[in-house]
Amino acid sequence: DMFVAGSDTSSVTVEWAMAELMKHPEKMAVARSEILDAITCKGRTVEESDIPNLPYLQAVVKETLRLHPPVPLLIPHRADEEVEVGGFTIPKHAQVLVNEWGICRDSGSWDDPNAFLPDRFLASDINFKGQHFQFIPFGAGRRICPGLPLAFRMIHLMLASLLYHFSWRLPDGIEPDQLDMGDKFGVTLQKAIPLTLIPS
Repeated sequence: DMFVAGSDTSSVTVEWAMAELMKHPEKMAVARSEILDAITCKGRTVEESDIPNLPYLQAVVKETLRLHPPVPLLIPHRADEEVEVGGFTIPKHAQVLVNEWGICRDSGSWDDPNAFLPDRFLASDINFKGQHFQFIPFGAGRRICPGLPLAFRMIHLMLASLLYHFSWRLPDGIEPDQLDMGDKFGVTLQKAIPLTLIPS
């Protein structure tokens, strides 16, 4: 079950990243250029060791996870005892859900919170490790997602490989600004209309 959950959330994240890059061709160009410049040995593929040398790609992944957290309400937890948090009383045995989707679009934490701006992460030390509570797509603390290291590798490698090996375009008649970015809430936050792209 853990592998299924991990692969589903990773593939959803890659689909959202590709959708955002297609909607913002200038950001797609920056990401592709970075990858093509970093991997100069023709005939090889993207490797895990390349990822630290791709800061813009890492920023794209972070911004994608911020705008489209794969698990928008994180995993529910149960209060073992009554506790007060931020002036609110949480009764014993209450089920607690964290609205990561809402946190990541909070204008108190993020400038222009609904815009896709990977550059916001380039000069930032915000990471996935759960210490920055405005950005916890994998949860935080002792119950942080155990699949974080695998997801980190999978998402970056899949996205970098797609951008390195192919140029992409939308189907005929669809302009980037017409790309539907509606989402469908569920256990994972999927695109309401699946992304269709044409490689070359």
